[in-house]
Amino acid sequence: MLRPMHSPLVDRRQLLALLPALGLNLSAQAAPTELRWLDPVRQRTLPLRLRLPPGNSTVPLVLFSHGLGGSLDGGTRWAEAWAQAGIATLNLQHSGSDAEQLHSEGLRGLRTAASGEQLQARCADVVFVLDELARRPAAGDAALARLRLDAIGLAGHSFGAHTCLAVAGQGFGRAGGASLLDPRPRAFAAFSPAPPNARVSTPEAAFAAIRRPVLCLTGSLDSDPLNRDDSTRQAGGWRRAVYDALPPGDKAELWLDGADHFSFGGLAGNGRARHQSLRPAAARDQTERHAKHIAEVSSLWWRAQLLGDGAARAALQTRPDGLQTLDEWRRA
Repeated sequence: MLRPMHSPLVDRRQLLALLPALGLNLSAQAAPTELRWLDPVRQRTLPLRLRLPPGNSTVPLVLFSHGLGGSLDGGTRWAEAWAQAGIATLNLQHSGSDAEQLHSEGLRGLRTAASGEQLQARCADVVFVLDELARRPAAGDAALARLRLDAIGLAGHSFGAHTCLAVAGQGFGRAGGASLLDPRPRAFAAFSPAPPNARVSTPEAAFAAIRRPVLCLTGSLDSDPLNRDDSTRQAGGWRRAVYDALPPGDKAELWLDGADHFSFGGLAGNGRARHQSLRPAAARDQTERHAKHIAEVSSLWWRAQLLGDGAARAALQTRPDGLQTLDEWRRA
């Protein structure tokens, strides 16, 4: 298992050679643990999937929130990469905005589920899981014994990125408004993040209170999958307003030319094959290139933020190797 490296003088290539995110040996990974936790207050059951790195030492943990109509399979590729980098992942499945909602009500149901009510339910899911992570090990839950509760991150894709930013401290309403903030996660990674609706708030007002580290990941074809009318959301540029509006501090943005919305979802197995089958061969090669960059950068991000890895932090100060001309790396 990788151990924290604190010297910023470690060569970037040596560091990346230690991150099998560039060529995962999945056979070396243990099967994830499937969990179901009941929130008795809301009478709401949460399916969860815990993926641990190899070894027996204590490890940081990242919670992952799937996109609208997603499931525990969302973010699998990233979770596999993070496990190889020494980071555990707990995937959450959110009833009411998940795959069951898609199957039962179709796209119309998903558009209805993209609501403030469902966002609040998702954030309450995160708070419940964080509470349970503190309670269950003390009650003898051995599956959670390796998790470091002082080193927790939160990530999410699409509607999961909304969830991530809300927990980070996004305000709602023209003046920022009350937030759904929880202080326990130390850092965040928002895959396909989105600024607030212009009728509700400005990005600067919405994100003014976010003071913890945030990594944004998006690309030129990262359109709004539910968009029908707004031409500004038919490409990915509108999503960059999130990074621009975050206060000065520890923030970063990976922008990948040609990456679409599903490039950031992290699906693996049949889900990934389904989306790949819709692309021509050249686009599939590009998608794999994008996935390598996303896995590499996000693995370095968690090692820097949750493990205090100085070499990872130093690597994030410069443009990642292999980015093409129109790709961008922004770092504050």
